[in-house]
Amino acid sequence: MSNTEDRFIDLETKIAHQEHLVESLGERIYEQQQQLDKLEQLCAALIQHVRTQPQNGGGQLPHEPPPHY
Repeated sequence: MSNTEDRFIDLETKIAHQEHLVESLGERIYEQQQQLDKLEQLCAALIQHVRTQPQNGGGQLPHEPPPHY
């Protein structure tokens, strides 16, 4: 093989690896976006749950004696 052919094959190999990497990264980004969407929904649900909880004296614990009494 000539030097030009070797370089051409080397470039084709590098491009193939880069295309595979780009595809893998795109899939990973998609998966992470799905996870972010689920986490945003969970956070919204938790915020709604906290907001609907009755206030217990400004967030203080009820006055109960400790369990050792």
